[in-house]
Amino acid sequence: MSKASMSSSSATPRIAEVVFNISLDKGFDYFIPDALLGQVRPGVRVRVQLKHSERPAYVIAVKSHSEYAELKPILALESSRQQIPAALLRLSDWLADYYCCPREHAIRVLLPAVVRSGKMAHKRVTYISLGLKSANVDADYEKLTPKRKQVITTLRQYGSMPLQELLELSGASAGVVTALCQDEWLVKSLQVVARDPFQNDLIQPDSPRVLTETQQQALTAINASLDRQDSQVFLLHGVTASGKTEVYLQAIQRCLELGREAIILVPEISLTPQTCEIFRRRFGDMVSVLHSSLSDGERFDEWTRINEGRSQIAIGARSALFAPFRSLGLIVVDEEHEGSYKQEDSPRYHARDVAVVRGKMEKATVVLGTATPSLESYYNCQNGRYQLLEMPERVENYRLPTVEIIDMAQEAAMAGRAQLFSKRLRELVQERLRRAEQIILFLNRRGYATQLLCPDCGFVATCDNCSIAYTYHRQAGLLLCHLCGAQIGAPDKCPSCGKDGIRYTGVGTEKIEAAARAVFPKAEIARMDSDTMTSKDSYRIVLDAFRAGRIDILIGTQMIAKGLDFPNVTLVGIIQADSGLYLPDFRSSERTFQLITQVSGRAGRGEVNGHVILQTYTPYHFALQTAIRHDFAAFYAEEFPSRQALAFPPCTHMVIVHFRSTEFELARQAAEEFAAETTPLLPEGTQVIGPMPAPLAKVKTYHRFQLLLRGEKILAIIRILRPRTVGRKPPKNVDIYVDVDPRSLL
Repeated sequence: MSKASMSSSSATPRIAEVVFNISLDKGFDYFIPDALLGQVRPGVRVRVQLKHSERPAYVIAVKSHSEYAELKPILALESSRQQIPAALLRLSDWLADYYCCPREHAIRVLLPAVVRSGKMAHKRVTYISLGLKSANVDADYEKLTPKRKQVITTLRQYGSMPLQELLELSGASAGVVTALCQDEWLVKSLQVVARDPFQNDLIQPDSPRVLTETQQQALTAINASLDRQDSQVFLLHGVTASGKTEVYLQAIQRCLELGREAIILVPEISLTPQTCEIFRRRFGDMVSVLHSSLSDGERFDEWTRINEGRSQIAIGARSALFAPFRSLGLIVVDEEHEGSYKQEDSPRYHARDVAVVRGKMEKATVVLGTATPSLESYYNCQNGRYQLLEMPERVENYRLPTVEIIDMAQEAAMAGRAQLFSKRLRELVQERLRRAEQIILFLNRRGYATQLLCPDCGFVATCDNCSIAYTYHRQAGLLLCHLCGAQIGAPDKCPSCGKDGIRYTGVGTEKIEAAARAVFPKAEIARMDSDTMTSKDSYRIVLDAFRAGRIDILIGTQMIAKGLDFPNVTLVGIIQADSGLYLPDFRSSERTFQLITQVSGRAGRGEVNGHVILQTYTPYHFALQTAIRHDFAAFYAEEFPSRQALAFPPCTHMVIVHFRSTEFELARQAAEEFAAETTPLLPEGTQVIGPMPAPLAKVKTYHRFQLLLRGEKILAIIRILRPRTVGRKPPKNVDIYVDVDPRSLL
């Protein structure tokens, strides 16, 4: 395109700006031919020529003027319906600016990969119906063979049906049906059939429950915001089992009555089946589900149902936030404190924060629900940005579980060696098993042991690609790296000195399972972690078995720590409550408090009071002491002053600029040159730390450096960083990217 000023008719804009799925951070102008006038609009998918090849692209704007002359025409319209609503296009602009990513990345995150590819289409199935000749039983009918009569009889009884189903019911062959169609006894047609992820589910409808006083107060406030369409943000702080889900359900009902749509976000795929079942009992086919465990066909059809207005409620993990609703009224972010709401790849957005922005843009009410608020959300309540709604008691007069701390240092002293299960935990598990009650054992670390150690030469098996030790998985007989996935066979002798007697130290869920089977041989035991949950049905199968009482003890990582509601669970054992306390991260105490409180909340959700055993070597740490009292306010009062004194979030914003290269020196040099160029331009008061090696200095063969920035003027910081990291060619063999509001320093 040669540079000039090109304009179209003032009455009819003839120029479309499009973006491609490449990281240029740039739009391209194309001419809209007469045949496509009125059809090409923002949010549709088109086909255009880029250099010497045809490519799909998304229209982001239609305009009357271009700075280029001799524009190439749009070749074809690939989607007749707008795939990206106008409100989501505006949101993508904000995503690209705030999270310092190319605009193409911000567009890409709005759509499931299966929709972006353009390769998936509706599933079409051959249906067979009765033809005109089948209307009467006449002489011609009597001449038909028994097989042909049976086909017609089957269709008269059941009506039109898919060909395969007809063949099974009638016992006829495909040739018989084809012949009947040729003779005009039957009619063959292709019909669109939705791939339904719920097709095998039997759902019993339910009705709204009577609310407690605090539930009703919360619902009244949320409904008032829905009526006003004022995009109010609520932090719904309710203890575990306080009935937050029922508040969500009744708020959604009000949203639907107003003719608007709702999104419910959950942090873990493992929670999605249970959450979907709860919402489908109340709202039936109005519910669609969006998450990565669906097949491509299911995801395409569920997204299409939403885009075509045939669904009013979307449930799913992080990406469900971008469901293409046109009249969004309510966004619920359940377990809003969860770190899994943060995207690790570009755009590195936080779904909770983007939910707030989308709510503001579309006048939708936002409800952030949790028993353990993030410090950021609670701080926003203190500052008046959000409204705090509290539900301090459980429904049905159920009591919060009793939490008991066990000092494992004393246990080790009494037993003469370190113990996996304290004496108190073993006694309580045996008691629960005798009473046919269920137990959860929690450890947030998978595998059998955390490292291989040679006591003779001190050798530790570490990953060649990453700066961490291999984790031993005994069942597979492998040493695995949990960062890059590298694996090697577990050796019998030390790879360094060749001596016998290597030791596997540390504890993971696999070792807990093996120990539990040895100590409680008559119990039915199952394990839930990413090693065992390998198919899309794995979660449902295990949780259904646990709900039905076929599993006595469920062992797992954080995927069992939240959202699950099993009334017969009366005991929770937290194996190493302090395992996350001393990570090199300012949020380590907050995460520990949240995890302990959440997993403790799985106990006592029925008529029998719950009991929690918290095993630790640091029994007096404030995060543990406040967690056993279920006292978030006390934890906040203890944690916030240190955040304030050290200028950590939520008191300030944080940005990390990452530099990585397969060559250490290139990463270091790029970080130092970037810091020297950028630091003088930053707004006054910005704290600059580094550049320095990242706490995990090497991951997946890449050496990693960081430049950490902290300050209150986040938008000013972003304005300096974005043009220097997006659309600008980095030094050779070095990747540079920005993480705004990171959840971890690692």
